[in-house]
Amino acid sequence: MAVQSLQESKSVRQQVSKEEWEKRVDLAAAYRLVDLYGMTEMSANHISTRVPGEDNAFLINPYGLLYEQMTASCFVKLDLDGNVLFNPTEFGFNKAGYVIHSSIHGARHDVDCVIHTHTIAGMAVSAMKCGLLPLAQTSMRFARIAYHDYEGVAINLEEQERMVRDLGDHAGMILRNHGLLVVGASIPEAFNNIFRLERACQVQ
Repeated sequence: MAVQSLQESKSVRQQVSKEEWEKRVDLAAAYRLVDLYGMTEMSANHISTRVPGEDNAFLINPYGLLYEQMTASCFVKLDLDGNVLFNPTEFGFNKAGYVIHSSIHGARHDVDCVIHTHTIAGMAVSAMKCGLLPLAQTSMRFARIAYHDYEGVAINLEEQERMVRDLGDHAGMILRNHGLLVVGASIPEAFNNIFRLERACQVQ
């Protein structure tokens, strides 16, 4: 009881490593940027990043907060099996977010950050049989892009293998009749990828 009270009196910054805190700050900035550029859908969708020094752990948003409310102190730390390692909020996490992000973090060791969105333009292109067309220079950036067929809300662990297979070594993937997904070796790189892919979809 005394140990729990001591932990509750400490800030999140005091309870995590310096490296994890810096990652949390960057992750919060990514959520705010996605909000700033209109790529949010209320509290849905997710951005995740690896925890430095913890190969099997990643940070993801607490389910129930808007992107504009994200701070470095709010993120939930999960392991690849879905166990909560640290949750400084009263909120849980979205199961679909866990299924999508854990599969990629587990398979792609070159990936530090994963971003998934449901924008109007992204969903529209995801519903087109032709997929992403090379209509402009921005689109040509994704001359190699992956596709994953819709299987319903991503809560089935069996879908993880197929999602990883379809993503392959690509930086971006269109989830058919669903939305967009990008990865990056860093949070800034992943944000740049989603910004460019979103622009390509808007042009189309």
